[in-house]
Amino acid sequence: MITLKRTDSTNTHFISLVKELDLDLKIRDGEEHDFFAQYNKIDLIQHVVVAYFNDQPIGCGAIKHYAENIMEVKRMYVKESYRGKGGATRVLKELETWASELGYDKCILETGLKQPEAIALYEKSNYKKIRNYGQYEHVESSVCFEKHIV
Repeated sequence: MITLKRTDSTNTHFISLVKELDLDLKIRDGEEHDFFAQYNKIDLIQHVVVAYFNDQPIGCGAIKHYAENIMEVKRMYVKESYRGKGGATRVLKELETWASELGYDKCILETGLKQPEAIALYEKSNYKKIRNYGQYEHVESSVCFEKHIV
């Protein structure tokens, strides 16, 4: 059974999962990894969700303030052996609920074209492709999404 825990970026399970995520992204992103990594620091993230299966951490995600009424989804990850079992969907939904509880009405995010599983998750979760924002504006390997959560 999958359970979820709201926490912050000091959570040791979150830190461990993000290290696994970064190893995966380093392979997928190749030469672009350092560019993306600079925008994925976790030390100031206050809103983290960790997913557990039988008390073992299997996935995570986070949200952080981006602009007025907008949260940015960050650090979404599920261990490969647990993918396709609904963990990522549950984490994402919990992040959206939390953002709404905090008074935000939209979530945005960036993912890479080399992450088809992530793109499928966001499309399945009713995120709509948008023009690349902020630091991703001219990055051809990025794809950005948004979802109104109210």
